[in-house]
Amino acid sequence: MIDNLKFREIRVMTDWNEGYVTDIGYVYEYQSELNPLKQQLAFLNQRIALPTISTACELGFGQGVSVNIHSAASDVEWWGTDFNPAQTNFAQTLGKASGKNIHLGDEAFAEFCQRDDLPDFDFISMHGIWTWISDENRAIIADFVRRKLKVGGVFFISYNTQPGWAGLMPLRNLLFEHSQVMGASGQGVVERVDAALNFTDALFATNPAYTRVNPMVIERFEGIKKQHRHYLAHEYFNKDWQPMLISDMAKWLSNSKVEYACSANYLSHLDFINLTPEQKELLAGIHDPIFKETVRDFIVNQQFRRDYWVKGGRKLTAHEQLEGIRKQRVILTAHRSNISLKTAGSLGEVTLSEEIYTPILDVLSDYQIKSVEQIEKIVEPLGIDIGKVWQAVLVLAGSNAIAAAQDNALIDKAKNHTEKLNLHIMNRAKYSAELEWIASPVTAGGVKLPRFQLLFLSAYLQNHQQPVEWANYVWQILVVQYQNVLIVGKMLETTEENLEELTQQANVFALEKLPVLKGLGII
Repeated sequence: MIDNLKFREIRVMTDWNEGYVTDIGYVYEYQSELNPLKQQLAFLNQRIALPTISTACELGFGQGVSVNIHSAASDVEWWGTDFNPAQTNFAQTLGKASGKNIHLGDEAFAEFCQRDDLPDFDFISMHGIWTWISDENRAIIADFVRRKLKVGGVFFISYNTQPGWAGLMPLRNLLFEHSQVMGASGQGVVERVDAALNFTDALFATNPAYTRVNPMVIERFEGIKKQHRHYLAHEYFNKDWQPMLISDMAKWLSNSKVEYACSANYLSHLDFINLTPEQKELLAGIHDPIFKETVRDFIVNQQFRRDYWVKGGRKLTAHEQLEGIRKQRVILTAHRSNISLKTAGSLGEVTLSEEIYTPILDVLSDYQIKSVEQIEKIVEPLGIDIGKVWQAVLVLAGSNAIAAAQDNALIDKAKNHTEKLNLHIMNRAKYSAELEWIASPVTAGGVKLPRFQLLFLSAYLQNHQQPVEWANYVWQILVVQYQNVLIVGKMLETTEENLEELTQQANVFALEKLPVLKGLGII
């Protein structure tokens, strides 16, 4: 064992990227499933007791956007690693800005997971990474979960899965092989990505039998071409890439003492938007949870799984579940006027009942925290019982219209750190449009704001009261950088045009964003 560990350490030192794309950084994205608070709705729905989370770890944190937001916005002590030193450097900068005690390093998994100074964790998470690492690293992570996840603790993992990826696996392999075989010496990763996409375009133009048999591949490929090249490089052009069935995942975790709990995707909990009566009846006859999920993935053609696994999870009684549901606190996270009474599952788009959803949304439209019990008491005279309220909460949360809210004491404790982190991000927006997320002490999670909205917020917090003032503030920042506003591919030329467009956007921000940001504790 010691000799094997030494061998792994030597590999880390001599081949530290292990075939993973490191020439360019990962996108500056945020993943809400890594927020421990988000577990509450999913676990309550599945009657699983949720542990108190005080220590957490993110494996492969990318640019560190999620881990830093979750650290700043909660009282959880976070640890993490990402072996790309440039990304770790950026993540550490965010950590210093928030002033929160966060522990982020650039060790490879083999190195990090063997550290003897790590605490045991209530929550271990990793987003997407599992698909792109070697079997050796998968074994290291499974062993880490076995040793370092506390009893009752939660392991979140997301990964590409089959059968949704089955038809696309040859396409991915073609893209990767082209970059390896046809890529020119000295060519950068983005150039290799573009060259592989162009070659595949030329191939598909010849009407190969592959696309005739798999016509959906052409549509998916058109979608791939529109995506950010940095994302594509990390998604499709790593040496290791293996979508797998949940049954294979269960085998990898068989010695980690964890059991599958449920999906982190709220909408996948709702059969009425995903399954026909015949499909529900078929699944009802399957008692093995892993095989049931495997069959369900075939029914919905699952492409990406977001799963919670629990070490020694405790089942709630029906009474405990109902009590927990009623105590659950939620808040509106989108402007009331922008919330659609439609949602979508694997069966397609579904129109929601106005008689149920409109009264519930009206209760929440003051952008204040409400418990499910408070909502229930107000809408009960309208014939909307607790079951309908809870289903609506899951649907709206799955549509990013509402979110779980943490306790007031935790909100107050987090505000100092979220304000510092958000100020850093707003200042960064003066020069860059890459990072579009700030932290809410109410949801303990991220809120997306594009660059101009971040700058409008910055102006507002500097006591510029009117939208026209915010527009002028942004324009002055753009002018000194020789930048203009770009609208639908058209660059605005004159000062008047730019200020008119910025003022229009600022007015929308004042009407639709400010009330939400105030409710979320950001203002």
